[in-house]
Amino acid sequence: MDTEQRDKSLSDHNQTLEEMEREVEGGGTDNVMKRIQPWRKQITIRGIITSTIVGSIYSVIAMKLNLTTGITPNFNVSAALLAFVFIESWTKILGKAGIVSVPFTPQENTMILTCAVACYSIAISGGLGSYLLGLDKITYEHAGVDTPGNNPTSYKRLSIGWMTGYQFLVCFIGLFVLIPLRKILVIDYKLTFPTGMATAVLINGFHSRGVKEAKKQIKGFMKYFSISFLWAFFQWFYSGKQNCGFAQFPTFGLQAWKESFFFDFSLTYVGTGMICSHIVNLSLLFGAVISWGIMYPLFRNLKGEWFPASIDEESMKSLNGYKVFLSISLLLGDGLYNFVKVTCITLTSIYGQMKRNNLDQVGVNQNTTALDDPRKDEIFIRESIPMWVGAVGYITLAIISAIALPLMFHELKWYYIIICYIFVPFLAFCNAYGTGLTDINMAYNYGKIGLFAIAAMAGKEHGVVAGLLACGLVKSVVNVSCVLMQDFKTGHLTLTSPRTMFVSQAIGTIIGCIVAPLSFFLFYKAFDIGNPHGEYKAPYAIIYRNLAIISVEGLSALPKHCLQLCYGFFAFAIAIDILRDVLPNKIGKWLPLPMAMALPFLIGASFTIDMCIGSLVVFLFHKIDSQKATLMIPAVASGLICGEGLWILPASLLALIKITPPICMTFLPA
Repeated sequence: MDTEQRDKSLSDHNQTLEEMEREVEGGGTDNVMKRIQPWRKQITIRGIITSTIVGSIYSVIAMKLNLTTGITPNFNVSAALLAFVFIESWTKILGKAGIVSVPFTPQENTMILTCAVACYSIAISGGLGSYLLGLDKITYEHAGVDTPGNNPTSYKRLSIGWMTGYQFLVCFIGLFVLIPLRKILVIDYKLTFPTGMATAVLINGFHSRGVKEAKKQIKGFMKYFSISFLWAFFQWFYSGKQNCGFAQFPTFGLQAWKESFFFDFSLTYVGTGMICSHIVNLSLLFGAVISWGIMYPLFRNLKGEWFPASIDEESMKSLNGYKVFLSISLLLGDGLYNFVKVTCITLTSIYGQMKRNNLDQVGVNQNTTALDDPRKDEIFIRESIPMWVGAVGYITLAIISAIALPLMFHELKWYYIIICYIFVPFLAFCNAYGTGLTDINMAYNYGKIGLFAIAAMAGKEHGVVAGLLACGLVKSVVNVSCVLMQDFKTGHLTLTSPRTMFVSQAIGTIIGCIVAPLSFFLFYKAFDIGNPHGEYKAPYAIIYRNLAIISVEGLSALPKHCLQLCYGFFAFAIAIDILRDVLPNKIGKWLPLPMAMALPFLIGASFTIDMCIGSLVVFLFHKIDSQKATLMIPAVASGLICGEGLWILPASLLALIKITPPICMTFLPA
């Protein structure tokens, strides 16, 4: 969750915090403690069923976003709302049947959200649309069969068996890494974990909010869910062939359409734009204008000088090489700056903590509210997870991975895995501590460290495969442990047992390790994944593969004059990040985000139009009725995303049984 969204969420729930504070001052927490059920009763059958449904829906949606643009917003608010809709519907159905349901508590809501987020997080960060897809033969060919370092033996046939097994081996170990540090990070250091705190505020406010407001949100969600689903169904009839239908409507003319500037009528991305902050969407548009609006038309005029005119533009030695490596340079520049920044903040804070020798304070979090009540700490500690569970679980799963992964992939030696698992607890701690301070999850950067290190160790013959797999190993452990720590913070503030959070995360991880590969193969079998001219470009697959190629081959893989351009964009990303931090906030907040700018460099401009329209809708909504907008925007955005996202299921099934749309709507010059 970015800073703007977090501040907005916390501001929206100030009234809830004040009510909680009054309750605590009146001894209300003692009464709450008496009402809280044991941790085993906080995990309910209806909660697990709801989590599975919500997690599966968002796994499909997240997989589509991964395979199209690579941008996945924070779905916590949407998931909480959808879970509330399911529980309310469940209760009404049972009520009409004469069955009385148990009350829906904040603890059960926390359990559902934790389980659902753990499930769909694997679809986002499990590499199915990035580093694992980078092992596919299609990505190998897209990277250029004659590219130095792109070894003909460096691809794997994707199958649901080994991909599911890989997820189980690398994701579960992350649950055990930081268990011994749970109390230190959440209670002793009092780290904020802004996303976890905002989620807790949302849940506490959700259960104290009036029924009238909740009904308005549910009604708004269902209305826009129906509109989005029916619109996706209607569009399907006109998309008989490639580049057909409303998704290819030349909104600004055919010349702009050729450079990917058009509105593709995707309500998913309009809803995503409503969730993402304005600066993210404007940065995307700025990157699209710089690349597809200015640079690439100029590059085409240099055909025959900078790259051979006889080579197809999709070759890595042609225009596509510039698209990929300029995007990578922006990502690496932004990633390196933030990595150094968060590391410095983390080390400075830890040093200050040790110097003061006072675990009751942390330098950046001096404010205390009702959320810091010591009786909540008592509840959090009362049902602790034994330290030996973390140690035994981590060592056991590390040994299993060191044995099983080399049997699955001969390129990944057992000692590579042991090296990773020796260092990854330190990386996980740094990432969790930094996230607790800044809300920036750097798991993808730690994953790149694993990629570069293991690819270089493995050498040219096996480096690409070993590097991509090691990237997933490090990234998964670091990310899962960080997400669990965020969940612990949420549980601490909603008075949910840590054991409930741990078991819920484990259940969600089991579901996600099964659902995520299934949702990936739903797309992989039904659609043309990796086609640079199609909808499902899978941008991060080619990015991660080229990072691995650079790791084993060096800079010789770059096209002509690309190295100088990469230096420039790398420096530009760092300079912009520095300016954002040193300039006054009223100026710095309008500077573009290099990470967001990088994506349209590779995949085009059309989705940026959709997301900016989402920002425009939010802006106008707040201008008309700010109070109603605050209440309804999450519901409207969730409905738009879920409606079109749910249509993917029948559309995929139709494609699998070879039923194609009957009409191709296309546009030709007069």
